[in-house]
Amino acid sequence: MSVHEAEINWCRQPHTSDSRTYSRNHVVTLSGNQKVDVSASVDFKGDSHCADPEQMLVSAVSSCHMLFFLAIAEFQGFCVESYQDNPQGFLEKSSKGGMEVTRVILTPKIVFGGDKIPDQAAISKIHDSAHKNCFIRNSITATVEINHS
Repeated sequence: MSVHEAEINWCRQPHTSDSRTYSRNHVVTLSGNQKVDVSASVDFKGDSHCADPEQMLVSAVSSCHMLFFLAIAEFQGFCVESYQDNPQGFLEKSSKGGMEVTRVILTPKIVFGGDKIPDQAAISKIHDSAHKNCFIRNSITATVEINHS
């Protein structure tokens, strides 16, 4: 078991474009003392210059999948030179009536190097194993699709 912590800090400030409400901007401090400026989504009066919780969730899914992919590929003797993804998360009305991130689509682009290059079948198997083992994916109810070529 491991414990993962963050610190969230928000103080009331006026909203920059709507004087009738408050700023959603806040700072998340992670355990390595990295500070991330976060706000609500722009759709919910947030600041477009900040990350929003939905983006952070989607990036966490993508990052977790990538880390498992890299570990599995290395274990199988493949050398990944680069991995790039532009994940998308869809905030939609759920069957329960509220809003939730219902699905996440990963579109990884991977470049392999070295003498042992996997074929598409091997790449698909690595993705399937990464998908099955990803801690974050296993923690959410949203469906996660992997579109790779």
